[in-house]
Amino acid sequence: MSAAPTEAGGPVLLHRRTLEYEAFDAGDSLRMVGRLQDTRPWARDGQAVTLVHDIELRVTVRIADMTITESAAEMHTFPHAECPGIAPAFAGLVGLNVARGFNREVQSRFGGAKGCTHLEQLARSLGPAVVQAVTSGRALSVSRGESADLLTGGSIPWARNTCHIWAEDGIADQKLAAGWRPGAGPYPAPLLEHFKTSPPER
Repeated sequence: MSAAPTEAGGPVLLHRRTLEYEAFDAGDSLRMVGRLQDTRPWARDGQAVTLVHDIELRVTVRIADMTITESAAEMHTFPHAECPGIAPAFAGLVGLNVARGFNREVQSRFGGAKGCTHLEQLARSLGPAVVQAVTSGRALSVSRGESADLLTGGSIPWARNTCHIWAEDGIADQKLAAGWRPGAGPYPAPLLEHFKTSPPER
């Protein structure tokens, strides 16, 4: 197999895909704006198309139950004149809960020939971005002195079983039981053993 073509002594960068999410406080909801861009960094000086996709997904998520209440998709740059015709279908995200079974439902509704692979990727990546945005909103409250830590009602239900740290009865649960208060200590949170040997004051 021959080596990849090089430019200025290094490999040629063929493709760059960028996914970006921004979350805005809307009171009891979050306004999420996701954007996917595909570019060809090698296509300079009019050699070829540089920006292949520039696609946006905007949703509103009700924080109390993590349910999408509004959804709209827009295609700014696309390869076929017919591509934007699928954008209205993504209003079908309304009513979905982003915390449980979301990816499966998105794939079922918009996967393959039923949708747009790029909008589908934006939608599937939405759930973790929403969770981080909710956590960031709580961190803002802590920084303003409005809350003692990131917890409300004693737990973070949508984090449960989302990763090995938040597995039920896992590391995070054990740290919580030992007195850890998310957002109120050092970052990253120390090892579990630290809390077992030096529990924080309550």
